[in-house]
Amino acid sequence: MPTTTARQGHPSARQGCPGVASQARTGAHQPVREPQPSGPGLAGLTAQERDVLYALGCGLPDAEIADALSLPERAVAGQLGRVLVKLGLPDRTAAIVHAFDCGLVVPGQGPRRRSALAVTGRGRTGPGGGGGGAAAEARLRVCVLGPLRARLGGRSVDVGPVRQQAVLAALALSPGRSVSRQALLDGVWGMESPGANVVPVYVYRLRKGLRLGECPDSVIGRDRYGYRLVRDAVEVDVTCMEDLVGAAEAAERAGDGAEAVRLYGRALELFRGEPLAGLPGPLAELERLRLIERRVALAYRKAHWQLRLGRVADALAGLSALALEQPLNEPVAALLMRALHHAGRRAEALAVFDRTARRLADDLGVAPGEPLRRARWSILRGDEAGRGRAGAA
Repeated sequence: MPTTTARQGHPSARQGCPGVASQARTGAHQPVREPQPSGPGLAGLTAQERDVLYALGCGLPDAEIADALSLPERAVAGQLGRVLVKLGLPDRTAAIVHAFDCGLVVPGQGPRRRSALAVTGRGRTGPGGGGGGAAAEARLRVCVLGPLRARLGGRSVDVGPVRQQAVLAALALSPGRSVSRQALLDGVWGMESPGANVVPVYVYRLRKGLRLGECPDSVIGRDRYGYRLVRDAVEVDVTCMEDLVGAAEAAERAGDGAEAVRLYGRALELFRGEPLAGLPGPLAELERLRLIERRVALAYRKAHWQLRLGRVADALAGLSALALEQPLNEPVAALLMRALHHAGRRAEALAVFDRTARRLADDLGVAPGEPLRRARWSILRGDEAGRGRAGAA
């Protein structure tokens, strides 16, 4: 059953991923940037919607806002649409004017070409936000929850051919620890290893293209154990995703389902398609499968809490898409059946069982398991209590 692993204690934000610990406590995203007023001009906006409005007021296009907030570009348009509706504004131009009128953006303090990372505060150097400014702009952001992408100082960086990209991904997926030359060979080339000397060549090229200032090892360091990404200089989207999941799990333990849904949603928004898409090697393949399973588990937990909160339509939208993507996933099918039953769509719920049972028989030669059978039996006997506990399976 797709579930997330509970962490002990209250999660704290890691270096480079600010504001996550405070989200678990207050539900508010507090990036380091110019002070944000909380007056009536911003009433009703979520933290992320305020971030979008702020970046828009600073003159950033949607693509840069998406990079800064780790959102798909289409999600930025959706966030902006909600901002316009909530504030009663007709268009983007009116939103930019409003950002200045309400004091969210101060003239002269939100330059148009400033780094998107600096705008949202995602580039600060520690939980206290002592960085910012030029230091924030200098950070490297590596994204692997989709095709590999690297941004340095707010601009995209070409990290070379796919094997070289796979080396960078291997380092990014090993936060806080060194990766030996042999481990990189095995993980990136597998049985097709061209020889140990190719690793230093690729690392040299990465250092040259990604270095901060004149220091050649400012992003990729080396010790007697191997190579590693320098913690204070690099932010990786997987690390930020796991921080958000830790905060969501803390909200679950506290019984705050609405906050758990919000945080799981933010973690899911970091995925930009198939993780590590197109990268070769055994490591990329294993990590790709692991991250896909992680995303499915997070989507399941989000839907579970949406059902418990009575947000059936939202849960159905997510579960329907997830079931199409994962036709053999019995827990997902069972939860979708319960959600449909909860919505009064009994025939459709039973059709999900029949469809999943056929796929299991045809593809795997097995019968439906206990969770799926239990969901079907609950629907057939018209278990109203089961409808009320739609997310309990």
